[in-house]
Amino acid sequence: MSTTEQPVVVLVHGAFAESASWNRVIQRLRARGLSAVAVANPLRSLADDAAYVRDVINGIGQPVVLVGHSYGGMVISQAAAGNPAVRSLVYVAAFAPETGESALLLSGKFEGSTLGGALDAYPVASGGNEFRIAEQKYHHQFCADLDSDEAALMAVTQRPVTERALTDELSVNEAGWRTTPSWFVFGERDLNIPVAALRFMAERASSRGTREIAGASHAIASSQPDAVVAAILDAI
Repeated sequence: MSTTEQPVVVLVHGAFAESASWNRVIQRLRARGLSAVAVANPLRSLADDAAYVRDVINGIGQPVVLVGHSYGGMVISQAAAGNPAVRSLVYVAAFAPETGESALLLSGKFEGSTLGGALDAYPVASGGNEFRIAEQKYHHQFCADLDSDEAALMAVTQRPVTERALTDELSVNEAGWRTTPSWFVFGERDLNIPVAALRFMAERASSRGTREIAGASHAIASSQPDAVVAAILDAI
């Protein structure tokens, strides 16, 4: 694998979103002549989700910049560990866990998340529960800076996440961001992950560049794609 080869941008969505949530980012990357792949994150368990992302990276067969949104940050932190194909990491309103930390633990580390009160839960055949954001609460909770029509579409195309995925702890010996350069971009009005938690994780990871976007929601890839692309370009 050539060290001078232009990397492919691999985009990993989080809970309550889906791969098309990256559409505006992809359009801007393609306009700059960059290749991108939006992974369909299974949202079943951290180990399995990360293994699937690693499979996608292996299939690409080129160096990659790995980008994760929300719970997708958990996944890229595990998938990047010891993976020489991953050149850099971009955390987009995303968790950047240390070994032994879960998404649930990190979201509760600081005050400010209102996600718990917006969720509907129901059992799944594989065991445990699955969560989705209630449709009537989705706009305010997830994407308050988008218009109501787009929010309504996102609410019905959201992909639910298992309780297991949110409580799974990062299990690798060393989180990907420990050895791979990372960049962070997030919104100042994120209601899913408290902004204090996002700042803490960026600082802990010795972020090479952190963008905090005033007034932006958790759905920053849709509402502020230029800021997300700027972070990705820095990582490239």
